Amino acid sequence: MKHFIVITSILCCLSASAQKKSLPPSGNRLAGLDAELQQLLGKWHASGFAVAVVEKNKIIYAKGFGYRDFENKLPVTPTTQFAIGSCSKAFTCGLLGILREEKKLSFDDSPIKYIPELRFNKPEMNNLITIKDIMTHRTGLPRHDFSWYLFPTHSRDSLMMRIEHQPPFAAVREKWYYNNFMFLTQGVIAEKITGKSWEENIRQHFFEPLQMKNSTTVIDGLRKGTEAAIGYEVKNKTQVTKMDYYDIAAMGPAGSINSSVNEMANWLITWINGGKFQGKQVLPDTYVKEAMGSHMVINNDPPDPEFPDVHMGNYGYGWFLSSYKGHYRVEHGGNIDGFSANVSFFPTDSIGIVVLVNQNGSVLPSLIRNTISDKLLNVKPTDWNKVYTKRVEDAEKQQASAKAATQSAQKKNTKPSHILYDYTGSYHHPGYGKFELFVERDSLFARTPLQTLWLKHYHYDIFLPYEIENGKIDTTTRANLHFNFRTNETGDISSLTAKLEPATDPIEFKRTPKALAIDRQVLESYAGEYILAGMVSKFYLKEDGKTLYLYVPGQPEYELLPTEKHTFVIKTLDGFKIKFTETNGKITEATFIQPNGTFVAKRK
Repeated sequence: MKHFIVITSILCCLSASAQKKSLPPSGNRLAGLDAELQQLLGKWHASGFAVAVVEKNKIIYAKGFGYRDFENKLPVTPTTQFAIGSCSKAFTCGLLGILREEKKLSFDDSPIKYIPELRFNKPEMNNLITIKDIMTHRTGLPRHDFSWYLFPTHSRDSLMMRIEHQPPFAAVREKWYYNNFMFLTQGVIAEKITGKSWEENIRQHFFEPLQMKNSTTVIDGLRKGTEAAIGYEVKNKTQVTKMDYYDIAAMGPAGSINSSVNEMANWLITWINGGKFQGKQVLPDTYVKEAMGSHMVINNDPPDPEFPDVHMGNYGYGWFLSSYKGHYRVEHGGNIDGFSANVSFFPTDSIGIVVLVNQNGSVLPSLIRNTISDKLLNVKPTDWNKVYTKRVEDAEKQQASAKAATQSAQKKNTKPSHILYDYTGSYHHPGYGKFELFVERDSLFARTPLQTLWLKHYHYDIFLPYEIENGKIDTTTRANLHFNFRTNETGDISSLTAKLEPATDPIEFKRTPKALAIDRQVLESYAGEYILAGMVSKFYLKEDGKTLYLYVPGQPEYELLPTEKHTFVIKTLDGFKIKFTETNGKITEATFIQPNGTFVAKRK
């Protein structure tokens, strides 16, 4: 799960008072840039990156550094394809801007108007949330990113159904909090209105008019691309290691676009020129102005004393807004396995910068953006390499401190309350998904749709998850998660909780024990009528003969799952178990073990 890198928001917000001033020619301002960027490539052990700079309506700088394929030493060029991650968000918001211009929706509408099956976790959310709220991260929902990252699916309908089961952390419009699901929702709204997929809409409204001929919206755009970058991570601070592509699948509207700096430059030119590209109005002018305006305060902290002229933090429509050394900046970052990106522009200065890097969770997009910004804006330069080096060092110290705290909190010489087999089974949460726990070679493992994790006993009924790479357990790093197992009234393992969303209570996954394979003949030996408290209860099979059922007068039909010899659990009732007694080769009674007591039923 250390690969789970999601979208960054850097620094802050706006200062509309920035004054335009006469700047030296771009060639003079960018003198020496090649050498500086080449040094950064080595300093941060990156495989490669590409940079493009636009001014007004043209590209004034575009170059690749390092390798798109580190092993085969294939160079990065301005046409190399990278995953841009959440830099895709402004495209998705832009679709709604076009639909509003066509009078097909209002930003004050409820998203439920266009997606009738959509429901939120609280009734007031259903009544209050508008399209503008989902565009500006102010619904009160936190990220819940593990829901889509660990449990991916290609069904957008399936993902949308999870939203109802994801608890908020604040009231609607009370606080800003980044949420990818709400950008998925925007993409689905566009699909419902147009009758076309999000992918088709992006191609029609943006890729075609902006001449983004090689840009794609699905992971196969990289897998089958003619000049696609491979994603990498840095291990042990210097080791460049290849990563697998991550298929964002149905979450595409939040961050699945792949592009090059040359083609993303056309996107920047469009924004700098009021939505126009080569004389054609691609985005409505009124929408462009509104999207670059502040709609939600991200934070209200005063400026960092070290950077008094870099301050504020607001959000528009798919854009972060800040004041950078007296200049109004609009930008968005993006991160997904093996790739990092940043797209930024200064609308009052008619300048834009795009940086695409094939390195996981890299600081380079922001570092390079700031370095080039200082040159282009002709302001006092900051040693951003030094700044980001210190930030990384501070983060490493914090991680080490957190690891030490975890170790010091561990209660030594404790044991799990059950044998490992008792923890196995299927675990499910409707807002996330399902995963399996199994025992292999005396160890407990969790198998999610994305990966398999080794669970190491920490203390009591708490286990720590570790990744498995290339068949080996990676004990050097792990996600900061604890799997905390809980028991029901009968003492059986009934669920586990994990702090998958930091802003809410731990997420609880209900356990369904793994059913044993029992043939029809054995199941038939349990079938019959049993006297329970004067009433006749009936165990029976249906036509397929694969499942045993229970009927108690006045109650619904119950499906039974075999977990041990002569032992079944009731599938829909936690803590309810039935044990059959065998006497002289025949089943003679059934014992109902329930939270409120144990009851014996004699067979008729």
